[in-house]
Amino acid sequence: MLAEIIIRGIQEKKGLEIVSIDLRELKNAISEYFVICHGTSRTHVEALAESVEKEVKTAIGTNPWHAEGFENSEWILLDYADVVVHIFQESKRRFFNLEGLWADARQTTIA
Repeated sequence: MLAEIIIRGIQEKKGLEIVSIDLRELKNAISEYFVICHGTSRTHVEALAESVEKEVKTAIGTNPWHAEGFENSEWILLDYADVVVHIFQESKRRFFNLEGLWADARQTTIA
């Protein structure tokens, strides 16, 4: 499953507070899953994103359909259509609070 591959990529570079949000039961959801985590610095956030891209490319040969946020690396988004990855610096993650915005979806915290 794509979300599991993405999570492996995040864990490889020690991403923090990994959360998977299952959006499949929500009406008009923009994807099936969100995977959210944060890093400790700009460099860490970039390394997390690069690890996800490498892990997915190696496992299933796919690149993100869309990627953005590498310019300042405060919030990098990798869109794989069915799964959208949000990699934040911690302060931006707390500010945007995606987990709270999608609180009606099933959320799983990854150890």
